[in-house]
Amino acid sequence: MFDIIQKINLGSFPQKIHIRGEKETNPVLLILHGGPGIPNRSSFFKHHSDLCEFFTVAAWDQRGTGGSYRGIDKNTLTVERLVIDARELVEYLCERFCQQKIFLLCGSWGTQLGTILAYRYPEHIAAYAGLGQTVNGCENERISYEFALKKASEADDSKSVALLQKYGPPVNGQYKEGLKGLLAQRRVMKKYGGNSTKKGGWFKTLGIPILFSKEYTLGDKIGIIKGYKLVLSTMWPLLTDYDFIAECADFQMPYFIFQGRLDNNTPSALVSDFYDRITAPQKDLVWFEKSAHSPLGEEPELFKRILKQKFLDSGISAKLI
Repeated sequence: MFDIIQKINLGSFPQKIHIRGEKETNPVLLILHGGPGIPNRSSFFKHHSDLCEFFTVAAWDQRGTGGSYRGIDKNTLTVERLVIDARELVEYLCERFCQQKIFLLCGSWGTQLGTILAYRYPEHIAAYAGLGQTVNGCENERISYEFALKKASEADDSKSVALLQKYGPPVNGQYKEGLKGLLAQRRVMKKYGGNSTKKGGWFKTLGIPILFSKEYTLGDKIGIIKGYKLVLSTMWPLLTDYDFIAECADFQMPYFIFQGRLDNNTPSALVSDFYDRITAPQKDLVWFEKSAHSPLGEEPELFKRILKQKFLDSGISAKLI
């Protein structure tokens, strides 16, 4: 068993990664977290460390958050820069573990990052798996907003309706007052089950576990608290200008989507059309009927069983050098 927490330079900026596994010859699984600006290595290793028996798992605090916050220049917080950071990390992991290719497991914003990475730089990607799959930035926000407004109206929740009307509907994927409007919409959307089938607000489900986590140092926690607003407010205006159906649907590696049927954060209504457009050596769209935005957290055992089947039992090879 090996367990390594370190910083490496990606794009000439030190960024923190945590690598854990049982055998260095196991295939590498890189986790691309969501947000942007919301690292998940604590929850991943706390709840899903059993995957380290089969994979060498690498969890990364992306530029500007957590252990990769200190010294950040917000002018470097762009989609292009994070894609290059991810490419450099993939190359590092291949070299470090003597493997030609690695696997990607991407969630929410991570699916946007991972899809662009897999499309542009396929040579070191063995296969892609996405949950909370992004498809089209503007349509994502339109559908998510309409879901929240409809549910709040049906519940006679006048306070939430007024809040949504204050900041939306979104124009080209953007809400009035930027991050403030986005977070208001997300609170209402989450309240009505569009993000998770589990109950609890953002502080209970994200804040408290981070505060009491032993995974993060005090500096990492400060980086999460300060970083997520900096990253989201800086990057959100850049994140909705994409349409994967038109721009990014032809892949040279197996491409799998694990989607919660109840997801209205990255709405499931958009996923089938994207899946139909995809060309890849293998592809599959797996629906999780009891999940919303995160089947890994809502139906974890089923998710991990299918992930292992797709990545390990289907003949896909990462190949040692």
